[in-house]
Amino acid sequence: MKGCKYGTHRVINENVLPQPAYKIDNNMEIYDNEILINVSALNIDSASFTQIEEECNHDVEKIKNKILEIVNEKGKMQNPVTGSGGMLIGTIEKIGRDLCGKSELNVGDKIATLVSLSLTPLKIDEIIDIKPDIDRVEIKGKAILFESGIYAKLPEDLSENLALAALDVAGAPAQTQKIVKENDSVLILGAGGKSGMLCCYEARKKAGRKGKVIGLVRSEKQAKFLIENRLVDTAVVGDAQNPNEVLQKVLRSNNNKEVDVCINCVNVQNTEMSSILPVKDEGLVYFFSMATTFTKAALGAEGVGKDVNMIIGNGYTKGHAEVTINALRESETLRNIFSKLYV
Repeated sequence: MKGCKYGTHRVINENVLPQPAYKIDNNMEIYDNEILINVSALNIDSASFTQIEEECNHDVEKIKNKILEIVNEKGKMQNPVTGSGGMLIGTIEKIGRDLCGKSELNVGDKIATLVSLSLTPLKIDEIIDIKPDIDRVEIKGKAILFESGIYAKLPEDLSENLALAALDVAGAPAQTQKIVKENDSVLILGAGGKSGMLCCYEARKKAGRKGKVIGLVRSEKQAKFLIENRLVDTAVVGDAQNPNEVLQKVLRSNNNKEVDVCINCVNVQNTEMSSILPVKDEGLVYFFSMATTFTKAALGAEGVGKDVNMIIGNGYTKGHAEVTINALRESETLRNIFSKLYV
């Protein structure tokens, strides 16, 4: 039997797509145009994991139970507070007959899904381990990839965990590569995290020698780290939830000028205005953070009279997996950092 390429046949009692659906069918008997994955690990998106961790008071057993509760209730890993999910890695177990010969995949291939867990049918048999420092959940379980689902084969020249760490945020550096222009001044909020560091690398490449990349972080230690590894031109220590503080510190670090581009990679709420205020009129703000609230950004920009272009952080752009993996191949610095922090 063939299902809808977008997975609507899995939605229970609603006339919506799988992502906004409250609950989807996670029966692992596949339709003719689906792919069955034997899952080894989930990378929960940063905003979601942070929220769950805080709700569970950083208790690993409570985090495990919360994740199981969500998946058992919804048939997918979609945080009910943030609405976001993450991504997974696993091995192809079965390919629907309608996709045989049409897909480059074969049974046994290791892949990372590049669609959100918030729309992916998932069944967890056992949570083996939780790694809070890198938002990773190692499991025994299975998942379904719809016909429209995007993925990346895991590269042979990089370790599985290293590739997973980078592909988890692949949309951010690829979008950065598209939007930053030569000579731009670029502010990156959350520059010390996974997506932040990858964005710093791509922004410096695109902005060039006459451009300027400013990284906002929470501590002097993070600022020193970014400078020592030449990921930014200037590092600013500040609270991303305090827009006035961010504005003044960014102006001081940029010759009293507003920046051309701001990229928001933080994992906490209420950072919309810290992204908007430092950007010049007709500049660009890219909200990669899943903690962003559209109404706060739109009404906030209106309220301070800022004519800025704002991009919602679509986790997909053409070639995003290749851009991200190539960054690790090109930069020994990034590769070493990711291997140390996220593997």
